Order: sequence, then C-alpha cells, then structure tokens
Amino acid sequence: MRRQRGFTLLEVLGALALLALLLVAVYGGVRSAIHGVRSGSAAINRIEEIGSAQRFLRSELSQAVTQPIARTDNGQPIYFSGSEHEMRYVAPLPGYLGKLGSQLQVLRLVDGDKGEQRLELQLSLLPPDGQPPKPLGDPQVLLDHIEKGSFDYRGRDALNHEQPWSSDWTDGRRLPQLVRIRLQAQGGYDWPELSVPLRVDAAGAGGHVGLLPGSIPMGGAQ
Repeated sequence: MRRQRGFTLLEVLGALALLALLLVAVYGGVRSAIHGVRSGSAAINRIEEIGSAQRFLRSELSQAVTQPIARTDNGQPIYFSGSEHEMRYVAPLPGYLGKLGSQLQVLRLVDGDKGEQRLELQLSLLPPDGQPPKPLGDPQVLLDHIEKGSFDYRGRDALNHEQPWSSDWTDGRRLPQLVRIRLQAQGGYDWPELSVPLRVDAAGAGGHVGLLPGSIPMGGAQ
C-alpha cells in the first residue's frame, strides 16, 4: 500500500498564520464593539448628569424664599448673595431627599487639581426661630469635569430701575429677578444655558413676601 501523504511544515505554518490573522480580525471587531458600547454608555450617563443638575438647580432657584441668611452691620436682613463663582440663597429641598425645612444652599464653582472645575452644593438647615444657620454640611458634587463656568444675575435696584446682567449681586436685601448659570463641560457635551426666574420679591412692602414685578401668581391668569 502507498503511504498517505501528510502536510508539510510550510503548509502548517501557513494555516497557523491565516488562523492568527482571523483571530486578530475577530478580536479587533469585538474590541471596537465593546469600546463603542462603553463610549455610548458614558455619553448617555454624562448627558443624564447634566440634565439632572439642570433640573435640580431650576427647581431650587425657582423656589427661593426670603429667609435671612445673614444681616448687615445695621441689622438689615440679607436674603441673597451672589458672585461669579458662588451664590447663597434659601430654598426648601425636595421631600424625597429626606431633609425637611428651608435650607441655606451654597452653590460654588470649585477649581480642581487638573485645571478643571466642578459644581458643588453645600446645605445648612435654618432654625425656625430665626437663629443663624447651622454649620454647612459636606459638599455634594452636582457636576464635575467642567472647563469653565460663571454665574450672572439680573434684577432691579432700590429705585426699581432694571439692571443689566452682572457677575455680582451686591444688594443682598433684594433677590435678583433672574439667575443665569453658564458652564462649558469637557468632552464637547452641551450645557444648555440655564436662566431661572426668581418669583419672590424680598423688598415687598412691610417686609412681606411678594412676587417680583411682572411675575404671574400661581393659579392666576391662564
């Protein structure tokens, strides 16, 4: 009987080389698919973080109340403090957070170690008897990886003259009519410019809380 011819060493090496190329191609495809899934998930998470921060800030700022956070040298109440990178105001937190009562809220843009910024919130419960606020709690990060950002304010002065946008709100006896938060997030993610109207007028007659000029009362005109 004739001996059966087997594969030569060259043929075996060629087959192994083709198999290796096939495995590399499959691995590259799987790796690209995994990278795409991770990138998509990261993008979705980032967009959700931005949306959650915007919804929270819009809700809290629109519910700002005229409860003093400090007093001037002559004893007049200060209801609002605002600069380019920090603002202080009083608003009630949502019930699902488990913190009852009005809270002093301090919103800050804080510089990080790598040149980026983060948006932080600190809270302090205001005693109902008018005593000074309790010490601020630990900062909570609302949004990180921010390239740059700023706060702006717009409202009326003591003579009821409309003022342009400014990065400082100097008259803490009055609340601004509008608060604007502008951020530029890293990675090209869009932060829609956030302009929130404050409905409460801290300078209402007799110290009573009223609506800002031009505001529509709840349950008013449709």
